[in-house]
Amino acid sequence: MNDWFTIDTVDENTYAISEYKHWEETHCYLLNGTKRSLLIDTGLGICDISKVVSALTDKPVTAVATHIHWDHIGGHKYYPDFYAHEAEIEWLNGKFPQPLEKIKECVIDRCDLPDGYDVSAYELFQGLPTKVLYGGEIINVGGRSIEVLHTPGHSTGHMCFWEKEKGYLYTGDLVYKGTLAAWFPSTDPDAYLQSLEKAAKLHVKQVLPAHHSLNIQPEIIIRMRDAFRELKTKGLLCHGSGIYNYGDWSVRL
Repeated sequence: MNDWFTIDTVDENTYAISEYKHWEETHCYLLNGTKRSLLIDTGLGICDISKVVSALTDKPVTAVATHIHWDHIGGHKYYPDFYAHEAEIEWLNGKFPQPLEKIKECVIDRCDLPDGYDVSAYELFQGLPTKVLYGGEIINVGGRSIEVLHTPGHSTGHMCFWEKEKGYLYTGDLVYKGTLAAWFPSTDPDAYLQSLEKAAKLHVKQVLPAHHSLNIQPEIIIRMRDAFRELKTKGLLCHGSGIYNYGDWSVRL
């Protein structure tokens, strides 16, 4: 299990902790401040992310999920101090809109599981956050301030995290190279466009996505926004309209 996580250094106080052995290639981000650390997303929960985190910080850790999907909250069980958006609190209390057996299929699907891992024991994290977020809050970890942006579309309570001083935008599932998911019932294509409009107004120097390639440039936000605008103009920005490919990314509606 020791080789489950891959660590990339973003800067001397910021790390990407990645799970490349699952097809979704989930990235979590550790932001170390002078007083505490913020862990944005906690991954699949297949292996213990806290062991990796504790080697990278000696500060108390607060976890926050970009959204309450299984591949972003799996390690929350190691962090009783965690934040979540108000719109998805019920998903942490027995009302997640996907059955556990389906989630287990996702865990197994195209995944190089560790030897001896028992997927039947996999559980969806449930719990009560220590703080409820709505968007607009500033998380200060000591010497670093991170703004909470409510960016619904992929999910009702999806959040991006904006570190203006560094120009870092932690985009979760709003922006990444690959196929964006805006097709299942809990997604909202129109809200997705509005969230891209919000992200496009920022002076982003580095995009830090939740999935797939870390080699991603800020200009992709503008391309995505423009493509969503065009789909809306054509009456195609709606569930069931299809899959649209734009080279290094696509969207399923």
